[in-house]
Amino acid sequence: MEIRQALAAACATLGLARLDAQLLLLHALGRPQHDRAWLLAHDGDTLDPATETRYRELTRMRAAGTPLAYLTGVREFYGLELQVDARVLDPRPDTETLVEWALECIKDLASPRLIDLGTGSGAIALALKHARSDARVHAVDASADALAVARANAQRLGLEVEFTLGNWLAGVEQHYELIVSNPPYIAEGDPHLEELGHEPRLALTSGPDGLDAIRAIIQQAPSHLSPGGWLLLEHGWDQAEAVRALLTRAGFTNVQSRQDLPGVERCSGGRLPLTH
Repeated sequence: MEIRQALAAACATLGLARLDAQLLLLHALGRPQHDRAWLLAHDGDTLDPATETRYRELTRMRAAGTPLAYLTGVREFYGLELQVDARVLDPRPDTETLVEWALECIKDLASPRLIDLGTGSGAIALALKHARSDARVHAVDASADALAVARANAQRLGLEVEFTLGNWLAGVEQHYELIVSNPPYIAEGDPHLEELGHEPRLALTSGPDGLDAIRAIIQQAPSHLSPGGWLLLEHGWDQAEAVRALLTRAGFTNVQSRQDLPGVERCSGGRLPLTH
């Protein structure tokens, strides 16, 4: 089978997006993910039997809902190439909104202290450290498997981050200028969970309304923030109002939300008063 035939079959027969089909074929060929131009220049090349078999397996798994990043083993996030697998949530582009807001909050601070709660692959913590090499970055996760992925990413990227096994801020003694988190926020029983069945449930769901983890973080955060410090949280598309109310009740000021690229209020946060 020629390359163009393999791509056409993946798109027409299995319904894959052309980009997914191309990236999976590059992976099967052992070529870099940015080498799509090579596929166009060699679309008449014939795949060897082993590569063709491997490609068929990959495309079937993608069509069945396995995240692309789990199949290729990599995900680009905020300019960094992360290694990911089924031990961690597949980082979403929407979460880059959280990183950009966090960098705004610390732009005037020298050597700020940051903590990323529920770090997963390390995406947020590593993006912040990469953008602010002077920052002292701490990352926490309740999953030892997730921390193994995050530590490996940090080592491969040469970024110094302190990783700790723990449940949110329990057992954390330091104070920070910024607490940031993309916690689980999907309600248990949400019908869309079936579509996310390949990803770790611990990183997805949080109580009947999806806000249990967010409530816990908001409750714990004031005693771990320096005066004037920020708490920033990613949440579901319809949870911004509820999260802002929780932040306000907890005594945070400057409570606001930020929109992702599609215009959805994806993150909410607030600032600890200077006189707290």
